Amino acid sequence: MKEINVSGKKRTDLGKKASKALRKEGMIPCNIYGEKKDENGNPIALSFISPMSELRKIVYTPHIYVVNINIDGESHTAILKELQFHPVTDALLHVDFFEVNDQKPITIGIPVKLNGLAQGVRDGGRMNLSIRKINIKASYQQIPEHLDIDVTSLKLGKSIKVGMLKFEGLEIVTGKDVVVCSIKSTRQATASSSDEDEATTESSAAE
Repeated sequence: MKEINVSGKKRTDLGKKASKALRKEGMIPCNIYGEKKDENGNPIALSFISPMSELRKIVYTPHIYVVNINIDGESHTAILKELQFHPVTDALLHVDFFEVNDQKPITIGIPVKLNGLAQGVRDGGRMNLSIRKINIKASYQQIPEHLDIDVTSLKLGKSIKVGMLKFEGLEIVTGKDVVVCSIKSTRQATASSSDEDEATTESSAAE
């Protein structure tokens, strides 16, 4: 997984008014959650701010990053947990991170990458990608940028389900019956199939 560096400063004023003022200055309020919990078992968040200019690199991208966050000289290794955008302007309002370490596996959604030209597509069908990410569980060092799936032999009307997949060193968390991709029939494929059936019938009659 790719790594990226982000700087931050601890935040003490957590009010909405202060948050609005910070955003005007190009700073985004953030939280990082780790192993620490309060007396009720809820995760304790470390609140900080980070420049939008740095966060942009991890927010507006399809890639998944390990984020090395330096908060007032203190280093934290984390992954992106949740993003909050303004409902009208789509401006970034808040970012949550989850701190990771090499001792405890994490669960995260990894983008799917389909490789090869499927047989069903060559026969006139259309590839349908049902899910864009598959949830896996592993140490953060083992998490790949994407999950490669070979679709070369996938035929018309057939599908690939999560339970048919296996990735070394990764535990798949998404349900086994979830369809990842399938080849849907099109008019072209239907017409081609009808032509083949007619040709077969005529050949049999000629014999």
